[in-house]
Amino acid sequence: MTPLARHRQLTAIWASASGWRGLLSTVNHTDLGRMFLATSFFFFLVGGVLAMLIRAQLATPHSAFAGPEIYNQIFTMHGTIMMFLFAIPTFEGLAIYLLPKLLGTRDLAFPRLTAYGFWCYVFGGAMMLGSLLLGVAPDGGWFMYPPLTGRIYSPGVNTDVWLIGITFVEISAIAAAVEITVSILKYRAPGMSLDRMPIFAWYALVTALMILTGFPPLILGSILLELERAFGLPFFQVAFGGDSLLWQHLFWLFGHPEVYIIFLPAAGVISTILPVMCRTTLLGYGWIVASAVALAFLSFGLWVHHMFTTGIPHMSLAFFSAASTLVAVPTAVQIFAWIGTMWRGRPTLRMPMLHLLGFFVTFVIGGLTGVMVAVVPFDWQAHDTAFVTAHLHYVLFGGFVFPILAGLYYWLPHVSGRKRFFRLGELAFALVFIGFHVTFLAMHWVGLMGQRRRISTYGPEDGWTTINLISSIGSFVLAIGIAIVILDLVLHAMAARRSRRNPWGAETLEWAMMTPPPAYNFASLPEIESRRPLEADPELVLRIARGEGYLGEPRNGWRETLMVDSATGRPEAQVIFPANTRLPILMAAVTGVFFLSLLFKVYWVTPAAVFGVALCGWRWAWSNGRKFDLPDLDIGKGVRAPNAGQIERPPGWWGSSVLLTADATFLGSLVFGFAFLWTVAPAWPPPAWFAPSLWEVIVGAGGAALAILALRRARGANAASQRTLARSLALCGLGVLGTAVAMMAVMIRAPDPTGHAYGATVLVLGGYGLFHAAVAGLMILFSLARLQHGYVSAERRAEVTVTGVWIQYLALSTVVVLALTHGAGLLA
Repeated sequence: MTPLARHRQLTAIWASASGWRGLLSTVNHTDLGRMFLATSFFFFLVGGVLAMLIRAQLATPHSAFAGPEIYNQIFTMHGTIMMFLFAIPTFEGLAIYLLPKLLGTRDLAFPRLTAYGFWCYVFGGAMMLGSLLLGVAPDGGWFMYPPLTGRIYSPGVNTDVWLIGITFVEISAIAAAVEITVSILKYRAPGMSLDRMPIFAWYALVTALMILTGFPPLILGSILLELERAFGLPFFQVAFGGDSLLWQHLFWLFGHPEVYIIFLPAAGVISTILPVMCRTTLLGYGWIVASAVALAFLSFGLWVHHMFTTGIPHMSLAFFSAASTLVAVPTAVQIFAWIGTMWRGRPTLRMPMLHLLGFFVTFVIGGLTGVMVAVVPFDWQAHDTAFVTAHLHYVLFGGFVFPILAGLYYWLPHVSGRKRFFRLGELAFALVFIGFHVTFLAMHWVGLMGQRRRISTYGPEDGWTTINLISSIGSFVLAIGIAIVILDLVLHAMAARRSRRNPWGAETLEWAMMTPPPAYNFASLPEIESRRPLEADPELVLRIARGEGYLGEPRNGWRETLMVDSATGRPEAQVIFPANTRLPILMAAVTGVFFLSLLFKVYWVTPAAVFGVALCGWRWAWSNGRKFDLPDLDIGKGVRAPNAGQIERPPGWWGSSVLLTADATFLGSLVFGFAFLWTVAPAWPPPAWFAPSLWEVIVGAGGAALAILALRRARGANAASQRTLARSLALCGLGVLGTAVAMMAVMIRAPDPTGHAYGATVLVLGGYGLFHAAVAGLMILFSLARLQHGYVSAERRAEVTVTGVWIQYLALSTVVVLALTHGAGLLA
């Protein structure tokens, strides 16, 4: 087969439909990555416009540009958009677009999950923007501290929009994190062991794991605050056993890792681009990976440094101050590795390099001011001033926007297949760099003079007028620079010249394909023997195009790729991806109906929406698999591999295990909240404790044990024969029913949940267990239906394997809930 014929066949198999209809049904990672990036930059522009409104308001004293109510909505939405609708989705879009290309594969692990996450992001973001246009946008700050955001002080729908809208958007982040984690671990080119992965993949893996463990505390806090506002469960009301500091702990358990979730992908961009711009190799690959992992771990031990002024004990102040200073060490390792890379190489001041130099200057200043606010006495003085706002922008703009702009110009020829004609980027960089530093250096200054953050006006006697005017002028210079970047991109799309395939002389796999990239990425999957594959094998590009790698011959209209061993990269299984479908956008729309029913308090619609989501999920899973066993298939180079649905740990097992990591973090956050209220909240002990019941413990724990034993029997039956498989699954379902009964008893017998936070917490714990019992029961019914219709055999056992993961987690969570509820009552 000629390369041209292979290209045409693969394009027919992998391409999306043309026009807007194709965008609604595509599951291709290249399309979805571009859509993610385009949408996130749209939100970036909206957030930038809101920032200009803020600076217009603060340019002069006693400004009448915006009243306090509108100003509160503006600064709240500015922070919310930049953090939740721009920064994280930009990482998602970049990773979704690049990772399969960098890893030498054809798509991500779960293409439909990528599409579902994107549409949840679009619908959730539209919900937030719609509230802004209607004048009911969130107005309690992007951190939403109670009691200000409680029902008493914020009776309108504004806070609910934030709590429900952000939770909706976070589905996208969790989906992307699962997708990225499984893809990096299992979907790589054959031979690409962990130590041969491109550095950006390491950063993306660490970031995805941080999302899985950092976002659940915020999701829990949002749920608890919405339950308080909607149903009066007093988690944050001191008079009823709650504590508003619980929100701060849950929020900053997310909020501080969020800073590094934003920075680490940008650091991955720097580590990828800098060696190319310096015409050398990256110095200290292993040290950089280790420092990224260390930074991730340390970031989860710093959250209290946002709470130094809340009256926490001195021992805690000392510990978290030291930890906040310690985090500079792994950051410095990366900075010095980059400096060493530049020293060893021959840097060229091309467009990406200018933005990297802007990063170095800006981020180092932001890091130094971060060390300053880590020192408790200084933080007591600077807390909640404009100094902290300036520090945050130096870290996030310097540590994210500059590297992203560098990446934008670096990968622009890859996305478009063109090179720049109009040289507006250099002017744009100068304006952005100068405008940013004028804006936020002045903000540092005025913060040290005492200006509080989030104020809507000030008096001329305060002495801040000139500095604020300078800061506002600088912000508009910055805005002009961003506008020129956009103009440069538009002109590039309209009037650029054709670029050669690898204009930078890079050595990573994304440049081993034609540009713009085809829908299938690689005509055949390469075998990797080096961390710099294009340098190690100059003929690799041609051999890929000639089909000399793996899966070089299209067959049966299948979208094929490979799963590999996580550590070594040895080929493990052949994967057949699903075709384009509109099911993800439909499921996202039904999910949106669920959240809108909560927002508008139309609770009779909520069960219908839940049923709709379950129905879409059922249809989604039903389209997987087949009714016949596949033999081991030839994947090229004389190697044969089984289908991924016929191995011990199919893709669904990996996806479920990674997702349950986030689920376990959610439960751990709930346990932390319970312990915090019990030990710290003043209005304890509660008026009434939960009465322990030996029978309920026996039913719940016994049901969990029965489900586990029946699951083991089902696995044995599935491996040997199917005679007893249905009975084993039914017995497993009986055990799940026992756990559900025990959880319902916890909810029914919980002390008055509106009278004290203890009863409310017991109710939520029981609801958590009941929800998982319902999910496990639905999965058992699905497995039985698949068995009945011939989709399950001794070889095709994915349904039983995936269901088993959820059953095991249900058993564990049931034991935890029973221990907390009945054990607490017994101790009392």
